[in-house]
Amino acid sequence: MMVMGLRTMLLLLLLPLVLACFLGVFAQPPNAPRDLDTLLQNYAFRAFVRPKTGVLYDGFVPSNLSGIQIAAIRLRSGSLRKRGFPMYKEFHIPSGLMVRPYVERLVLVYQNLGNWSVAYYPLPNYTYLTPVLGLLAYSASNLSATNLPQLEIQPSEDPISIRFSDVKSAPMGSVPKCVMFDLQGLVSFSNANGNVCSTSQQGHFSLVVESGSVSPSPSPPSSIPPSTSGSNVSPGPSGVEGKKKKSRLWIIIGSVLGGLLMLVFLSFLVIWVHDLKQRKEIQRLERAAELGEALHMTPVGESKAPAAAVTRTQPRLETEYVP
Repeated sequence: MMVMGLRTMLLLLLLPLVLACFLGVFAQPPNAPRDLDTLLQNYAFRAFVRPKTGVLYDGFVPSNLSGIQIAAIRLRSGSLRKRGFPMYKEFHIPSGLMVRPYVERLVLVYQNLGNWSVAYYPLPNYTYLTPVLGLLAYSASNLSATNLPQLEIQPSEDPISIRFSDVKSAPMGSVPKCVMFDLQGLVSFSNANGNVCSTSQQGHFSLVVESGSVSPSPSPPSSIPPSTSGSNVSPGPSGVEGKKKKSRLWIIIGSVLGGLLMLVFLSFLVIWVHDLKQRKEIQRLERAAELGEALHMTPVGESKAPAAAVTRTQPRLETEYVP
């Protein structure tokens, strides 16, 4: 009973430590745009409490990503192709939209990265005039699913247009440009029509001007330092820098798991030592009892019991008692 009580106590002490370590590791902000997309898809799908087709649902992000806005809408692929969707936040989706692979219903997840735009999509030599906006498509066959792959959407006629609303004033002489980050991390620029950009695929979008034209916006409260390389086109953290950050993350996770395994090993070592000492104490008491006992001890099953010498009354005839 004492051993079981010690084991229970050790497990109760270890459980909070294990939970604290895992929460400490996995509560960190994701380190790459694709990791962020996966996380935001999970939280966007949680907004579908009682889902209705064609109704927009605003989602909520964890506190460590405060400043990011997300939304989700479920649509029928056939209806989206015939009629499009006139205004989904800043996105205007025309008719003729093709979805591959085909699904009966799809979910369009909207992202507004706010003050996290520079952290996840650093663009050397350029300054953002608007937050980075994202539009990604997923299958709606299972609204409780997580880590879903993106579907491919492509307009067959008119392109998808993005009408940015929160736009900083561009300095005199500067020309705002549309920038798009596709799902492979590649960056492309195009001309802007005022505060409107166009695209033929899903991804992340913003308006930018060359650096020096406008004072850079303050960096967000993030542990992810923006890139400062000199190239005009950068794949962002999904390139070499993203691989390094993933490597550091796995090193941290491995260190935490190694520490937890060592802690569990030490706990079982303490229990084993306690059991060994208890067994030795029992053996010492048994030896002391054997030495102080006058009676002969004989084994009975797995234990020992005292036994007297074997004696027998000698037989006598009854006539021997006759006087």
